[in-house]
Amino acid sequence: MVKNPKVSIIIRTRNEERWISSCLEAVYSQEYTNFEVIIVDNENEDRTLKKANQFPVSKVVPIKDYLPGKALNTGIKASKGDYIVCLSGHCIPVNQMWLGNLVAAMEEDEVYAGVYGRQEPMSFSSSADKRDMVVVFGLDRKIQSKDSFFHNANSIIRKSLWEEVPFDDNLTNIEDRIWAQEMLNRGYKLLYEPEASVYHYHGIHQDGDHERLINVVRIIEEKHAQFKGGQLDAKQLKIIAIIPVKGKQQLLNDRPQLSYSIDVARQSKFIDKTFVATDDKKTAEIARDLGAECPFLRPQSLSEPYVNLETVQQFALGKIEETGLYPDLVVHLEVTYPFRQQGLIDEMINHLLKGGYDSVIAARPESGFLWQENEQGNFIRLDSGDVPRKFKEKSYVGLHGLGVVTHPEFIRQERLLGDRVGLYLVNSPLAGFEVRDNKSRKIAATLLNST
Repeated sequence: MVKNPKVSIIIRTRNEERWISSCLEAVYSQEYTNFEVIIVDNENEDRTLKKANQFPVSKVVPIKDYLPGKALNTGIKASKGDYIVCLSGHCIPVNQMWLGNLVAAMEEDEVYAGVYGRQEPMSFSSSADKRDMVVVFGLDRKIQSKDSFFHNANSIIRKSLWEEVPFDDNLTNIEDRIWAQEMLNRGYKLLYEPEASVYHYHGIHQDGDHERLINVVRIIEEKHAQFKGGQLDAKQLKIIAIIPVKGKQQLLNDRPQLSYSIDVARQSKFIDKTFVATDDKKTAEIARDLGAECPFLRPQSLSEPYVNLETVQQFALGKIEETGLYPDLVVHLEVTYPFRQQGLIDEMINHLLKGGYDSVIAARPESGFLWQENEQGNFIRLDSGDVPRKFKEKSYVGLHGLGVVTHPEFIRQERLLGDRVGLYLVNSPLAGFEVRDNKSRKIAATLLNST
């Protein structure tokens, strides 16, 4: 056995922007440190590589016409390690012992051709995913001499054996199992090591009784806390706030109204930097004095009445990313809401990460009567009618200016919200009070003086 063997970690990526920072953060926090990271880039169209380049990645190897075995072979050919670790870009090692546990297992016996680790679901994984991972990836270690099941999302193999039997370049799936079968045919064994675990958003979609699946998962989670699944850690992500401001600042209770939003962002445990996107030089100076960053002014063309908020945010994010900062999440705040409750933004961030949402917006429940005017000037009722409140269908009013947490990929598309939106319900009666004119400003000043 080689003492302290060199390990090459091969990570295949295809538009993994949402996951890659957490994946690499976990990889580079490992207690076992004799490793290199090679990324096999399958023509990523998002910011995967930009984020990956924030880490000391050894090599990035491009590949076209993606096939799983071909991608791995390409990465391994560029590697220097004695052992090869295969890790999906959307897998996140659970702890700092992950890599050491994989290596230690391989070192136990030369009869092991490969070792694969446990996979755990994310908290927001589908019921089918949770069921399948619990069933397939158990808690007991096992040696396989006949069963060729092997999973390259989280595995380690001997490079010397790969040189004899590379992965099949032509397969569209199960390249790992086919390789494992050949190893068994040659007299080697496979080891399942549950102590080398990753969180994996698998995305398996299966037909079946959905209600039954939900019930099965509920029971599993109630009886076995270790199966509840993981979520991304907000402290390991790059999170920024962007506050759009048009024109000069009005005072609210002898303070620039902007200051209330900047204070909220700076008090956050998770927001790393706060940016103010303004068209006014004086407002920019005020923002800097208050501790925010304002490295650019938005052009007057983006302050016209017909320009939507999404366009402004797209411009601001583009300017920020030009500096080399590629955030994992963006928090949108507007200056018209001075009464945000303490901790609101951090709670919204955690809500997004726990639920796996594209975006989360602040909202308040509405149990009253909702009407909307149509093109003909007639008013149409939107609520569920004249029934007791406890029987009415739930309605909610989105308070976008109060707070939106979203992924930057949508802002680049000139969207504030993604497809899967979560609501974070605000219970404070004052939080939704909006200050847009002198009348509401006077009311707000009175409220601030009374608290």
